[in-house]
Amino acid sequence: MRTEFQFRSKKFNCTEQKDYFINPGCFGDDFSEWLIERLKNAGFQITSNPDQEDFGWYFTFLVQNVEHCVVVSSQPNEPEIGDRWVGWVERHLGFIGSILGGRKRGILPEAIQAVDSILTNSNEIRFIGWFDHA
Repeated sequence: MRTEFQFRSKKFNCTEQKDYFINPGCFGDDFSEWLIERLKNAGFQITSNPDQEDFGWYFTFLVQNVEHCVVVSSQPNEPEIGDRWVGWVERHLGFIGSILGGRKRGILPEAIQAVDSILTNSNEIRFIGWFDHA
């Protein structure tokens, strides 16, 4: 199943460092908020606020009572056509499930479809692609 995505956009911050970034260039907070708002409007329950990893941002949402996580990171490089963003959808599991590789198993197609629909239907997002987990 294609669970990893990339796109280009000029909408989201890739230049202004925030004092709450845990690492320089840890962009993605505004994209996460943007996607959360649209998932809520589509009827999905958001189960966590956006939070940071050392490379980007993530949040969780429910699909058929199964918790999924969206992870996103920016790769600012071409402001004239839009910076490149990469991300993926995975299952949200506890520590043991995660170390046993469970995050890549049991992802519901409806979770992918929800994120894809929002990205595809936005005029602020371009060059969307989905890929299999390598």
